[in-house]
Amino acid sequence: MEFQDKMLKCIDCGADFVFTSGEQLFFHDKNFKNEPKRCRECKNKRATTLGFAPVRNFASSRIETPVVCSRCRKQTTVPFKPTQGRPILCRDCFQQRRSSA
Repeated sequence: MEFQDKMLKCIDCGADFVFTSGEQLFFHDKNFKNEPKRCRECKNKRATTLGFAPVRNFASSRIETPVVCSRCRKQTTVPFKPTQGRPILCRDCFQQRRSSA
């Protein structure tokens, strides 16, 4: 089944928001019957009012830590906070190590 982005109207503020094809696929996979009724801002406000943690955008809250690769000494970033005593590899060295294992 192929999904396309849809424009929906928020029932709280009346603003238009996009119900993306990825969100539609998620709703379909979870067997959710109803489309979302609120935009992200109104959904977060409502969650805060009701005492729930607001919905976060994980892509923008992702940690990028600058490091030096333990193998090739190249400057890179990793999507986590490294711990001491463990080697940190750049993407290329990680892929090489992974394919040789």
